[in-house]
Amino acid sequence: MTPLPCFSPRTLVFLRGLKRHNDRTWFAAHKDAYERDVKVPMIALVERLASDVRRFAPDLVASPRASLYRIQRDTRFSADKAPFKTQVGAIFPHKALPRHEGAGLYLEIGPDGVMIAGGIYMPQPPELHALREHLAANAARLRSLVESPVFRRAAGPVTGASLQRVPRGFPPDHPAAEYLKLKQFLFGRDYPAAFATSPKFYREVVTLFERMAPVVHYLNEPLVARLDRRDPLMTRPD
Repeated sequence: MTPLPCFSPRTLVFLRGLKRHNDRTWFAAHKDAYERDVKVPMIALVERLASDVRRFAPDLVASPRASLYRIQRDTRFSADKAPFKTQVGAIFPHKALPRHEGAGLYLEIGPDGVMIAGGIYMPQPPELHALREHLAANAARLRSLVESPVFRRAAGPVTGASLQRVPRGFPPDHPAAEYLKLKQFLFGRDYPAAFATSPKFYREVVTLFERMAPVVHYLNEPLVARLDRRDPLMTRPD
């Protein structure tokens, strides 16, 4: 039987070293370790997830090209000029939406911990308004998803940056008022960094992704509907 993907202690050694020595000279001297202990196992993980995620979230993309984040940071508009991220991450976005405009699943391995998460991080105003209209019209379904014991045990509450009041156009006493205030919709679970090296790691990723996928699908419904209204003849990729 093919072993399930996981990371080795060398992965964490590299990431902790990069956190201490975040400069191009150190990275160049340790590039072979990055390729062997970080990049290669991350690609193997995403390739295995491409098969498993299809079973419960066929609308999401899992591929090295679409999912993997570069380890190099974009420092053009940041006061922090450290050239590298100290964590490796992968996103599993909706296949019909721009990579960061819809809800998706997310995995991150860093020197201080592992994150298995989902949601939508930074919807733009038109997308956020569409989401709020969807939440307002489908409040009971939302609550059945995000307040179920199975979801709460797996991913905790839905959180994110929030307004102090229900946004204009929605009644202050709406049944989904606390969700209408949100500007982000985030959920997930954190683990110690060493969990990435555990034999249980991959199965836990798949289990949590499967439990979070219905909420991700719910959040994407109004965004995909907007896309279809703009281009009713749109052909989505397989």
